[in-house]
Amino acid sequence: MKRIQRDTMRKFHQAKWDEPIIFELHRAGERGVSVPLADASIKAEIGDGISALPPEMIREAAPALPEIGQAKVLRHYLRLSQETLGSDFNVEIGQGTCTMKYIPRVNEMLIRNVNMMGLHPLQDETTVQGILEIYYSLDLAMREISGLDQFTFQPSSGTQALFAMASICQAYHEHKGEAQQRNEIITTIFSHPSQAATAAVKGYKIITLYPDADGMPDMEALKQVVSERTAGFVVANPEDTGIFNPRIKEFTDLVHEHGGICYYDQANANGLLGIARAKEAGFDMCFFNLHKTFAAPHMCGGPATGALGVVKELIPFLPGPLVEFDGQTYRFNHQLAHSIGKVRMFHGVAQTVLRSYAWIRALGADGLLDVAQTAVLNNNYLYSKILKIKGASAPYVQGGRLEQVRYSWEQLTKDTGITTEDVQRRMCDFGLHYWTSHHPYVVPQPFTLEPTESYSKDDLDEYVQALERISWEAYNDQQAILDAPQFSTVHRIEESSLDEPEDWCITWRSYLKKAK
Repeated sequence: MKRIQRDTMRKFHQAKWDEPIIFELHRAGERGVSVPLADASIKAEIGDGISALPPEMIREAAPALPEIGQAKVLRHYLRLSQETLGSDFNVEIGQGTCTMKYIPRVNEMLIRNVNMMGLHPLQDETTVQGILEIYYSLDLAMREISGLDQFTFQPSSGTQALFAMASICQAYHEHKGEAQQRNEIITTIFSHPSQAATAAVKGYKIITLYPDADGMPDMEALKQVVSERTAGFVVANPEDTGIFNPRIKEFTDLVHEHGGICYYDQANANGLLGIARAKEAGFDMCFFNLHKTFAAPHMCGGPATGALGVVKELIPFLPGPLVEFDGQTYRFNHQLAHSIGKVRMFHGVAQTVLRSYAWIRALGADGLLDVAQTAVLNNNYLYSKILKIKGASAPYVQGGRLEQVRYSWEQLTKDTGITTEDVQRRMCDFGLHYWTSHHPYVVPQPFTLEPTESYSKDDLDEYVQALERISWEAYNDQQAILDAPQFSTVHRIEESSLDEPEDWCITWRSYLKKAK
């Protein structure tokens, strides 16, 4: 069938329901489920079901939960779903660094299998051999992908994995009797802020390296700060700019010469699968976000897994237990001599582990390499197109980037006064979105794009067409941008409130106190 060629932008218009918060839908007496009273015979056998509990576990009053019928709940969440943008809904290449790829729906069926949903983390290990085999097998796969010697899937976010790595670093130096001396962690300005934040929580002094003229961490700056006080060096490579540092082994070698530990933020390893590994780069630890590179969903802040791997020397410091196999039975090993202890309850997010295991098994080694190569190809195609847009640029060294790029509208802002936040709002009128950067901005007027392997050339062209249109408007029809978004759920918000903790209402209770 001949394809109809579009010659105009997509006519997008999002739903706007002005939907109340679910607590505001409360009507006393409404019920979603009618629960029958217990038979007299059951009451006689077990009593009232409450008196056996310790008094401190019994509520004095019923929880203040909204009372709502099923139909109203269904409408509420369907309406909210129509007021969002996301990777299942639009060309979601604008959430750079987050690797918003397609999540195979067949894997969602796996985690909803009754045999998976019925598991409990406190079951005896002899009754959960299937999921333990998957944990063990995924551990082996991660070892191959990274070159490291042991993985744990207990951390339930990238930040939690970074915190665990900072804890292992500290425990290692304590074991050697050097913890008091080694009180500094070195990181870089383009790495994720959680690297510095988690190390700071452990009490470390943070030393931040800034980029050289090519946008890479400055080797000469590292030489100036590394010393016998250095506990560790933590970095992403490539960093958020998408620039890969080919000298990374020189960095890790230098830190090792001074007795430090090197740990690698590989939350996003989408451009490296089958191409480069943590081991050959000289790292002692790394982590992968299964909810990025390995095709588990981000959801709304979870569920997530920061798969944490270490070299042999650091295995005794891992949070336990680890899953081991003796040739016949899978079992938990709680006997880790210098373990930092748990970083969360139980064994991590089993559903995320299963999704990623299934994704890797479906692709195989050749498929993982194809993922990386396609992601890099898509990114560099997009890169070549965006550099042709008036007012757009990509700071630092020119040439190929890896899996993402941090671009800049600096010239467009100088020419027109239109900022990256203005462009961001206008993108919503085309059913698209982009993320700017971590704060504070290092690249002026930034926007960060990552197309992953999931998007076609047509998808990328559609995204570029929207950016081209907005660039033209900035120079020729600014009001179209300044009035935006016109076709999205929310027109504009007062962004300054995001920086005012006194205005934050994280819970319904705080909202009632502050806003009512």
